[in-house]
Amino acid sequence: MIDQSIIEAQNDARRADLTADYDALGARLARRGADIEALTARAMAFGVAVPSWGTGTGGTRFARFPGMGEPRGIMDKLDDCGVIHQLTAATPTVSLHIPWDKADPALLCEKAEEVGLGFDAMNSNTFQDQPDQAHSYKFGSLSHTDAATRRQAVEHNLECIEIGQAIGSRALTVWIGDGSNFPGQTSLSRQFDRYLEAMKQVYAGLPEDWRIFSEHKIYEPAFYSTVVQDWGTSLMTAQELGPKAQCLVDLGHHAPNVNIEMIVARLVRAGKLGGFHFNDSKYGDDDLDAGTIDPFRLFLVFNELLELEDRQGLDLSHMIDQSHNVTDPIESLMISAVEIQRAFVQASLVDRVTLEGFRQDNDALMAAATLRTAFRTDVDPILQMARLRADAAVDPVAAFRASGYRARVAAERPKSVGGGGGIV
Repeated sequence: MIDQSIIEAQNDARRADLTADYDALGARLARRGADIEALTARAMAFGVAVPSWGTGTGGTRFARFPGMGEPRGIMDKLDDCGVIHQLTAATPTVSLHIPWDKADPALLCEKAEEVGLGFDAMNSNTFQDQPDQAHSYKFGSLSHTDAATRRQAVEHNLECIEIGQAIGSRALTVWIGDGSNFPGQTSLSRQFDRYLEAMKQVYAGLPEDWRIFSEHKIYEPAFYSTVVQDWGTSLMTAQELGPKAQCLVDLGHHAPNVNIEMIVARLVRAGKLGGFHFNDSKYGDDDLDAGTIDPFRLFLVFNELLELEDRQGLDLSHMIDQSHNVTDPIESLMISAVEIQRAFVQASLVDRVTLEGFRQDNDALMAAATLRTAFRTDVDPILQMARLRADAAVDPVAAFRASGYRARVAAERPKSVGGGGGIV
C-alpha cells in the first residue's frame, strides 16, 4: 500500500483549486435544478470490480512485452488492486480468475482484508490447457464432442464455485472460446446442445444465493462460428438454465457499430442482465481502457441503466476487463475506474422529466440535446471531491507516481522474462 501521508500531501496541493471548482460547478448545476451534494454521494457509493489479471502486462497474439514490477502471483495482484482502491475509492472488489489465482481461500481472505478489498464474481478458464489436466480444450470445452472433456470443464467450474464460496463471492462468469474455424468443422446445433447440457450441470452446483453469468463474444479464438456469439444466444442460455442465470455484457465483444445500449435495454426488460465487463475498443475486442475511445457510448449505456435503475430485481455486477500492452496496468485500471464512474455521474445528470416531455412530443432534436447537455458537463470536481472525502487521491495517477510504488515493487519482484504472445 501507499503511505497515506503522500496522498495527503498531494491532496493539500490541490485542495484550494478543487474547492473553487466544486463551488462553481455546484452553482451552475443548481441553476439546472441539480444538487451537487447528491451527485457526490452517488459517486462515492459507486463501485466497479478490478480484474486480478489486469494488474499484469497484457499482450497480443504477436508479442507480450513484460513490464517492471509485474505481480508474481495472486498475493501481489491483490496488493496492486488494493493500491488502486486506495487511490480511487472506486474499486472495492476484485474479480478472480481460476486457475491463475488459485490459492488457499483462507490466505486470500486474509490478504483481501489487509488491503481493504472484497471479492466479486469468479471467472473460470476452459479456454487454455493447464499442465496437469487430462483432456485438451483445443477443440472445445463445455461443448466438446468428448464427454470426458466436457466433464472436466464442468468440474473446473464447480471448483471455481467452491473457491468462491470460501472467499465470499456470489457469482460465476463463464466465457468459453468454443466454436469452429471452418465450415463443416462441427454441427452448429449439436455443439450448442452439448454446451447447454454441460452448463446445466454447472448451474445445478450453484449455491442458493449465487448467480451464473453467460458471457458472449462474436469471435476469437473461433473465427467461423462461436458457441455463444451474441446476446441472443446468451439470453437463450440464461432462459433455459433458470432464474439464477443471467447475461454478462462485455463492451468489446460485439461487431463494430452494434447498438450496445439497446442490448442493455432488452436484457433488462427480460430480467436477464447480470453485469458488465467494461473496456473500450476501436476495431473489436481491443480491451482498451474504458472511456478512452468512445466515451459517449459508455455514457449511453449508463443512461439506459439509470433510466431503468428502479426496475425490481435489477442487481448488476460492474467489472473492468482490459489488457494493458503499453501502459502501467495500475494507472490504466485507475483511469478506467474513474471514467466508468464519470459516465455514471453524467448519466445521473440527465433531466429525465424534460427528456420524457421531448419524447412524448416526438422532438428528436431536443431529446438528443438533453442527453448531450448531461454528457458535456465536466463532472471532474464531483469525482475529485468524492475521492477527497474518502481519503483517496484527488489525482490518482499523480499520487501513484509520486509514491514510487512501481519502483519499490520492481525491486522486490523478479523481472518477467520472455516476450511470447498471448494474454496475461
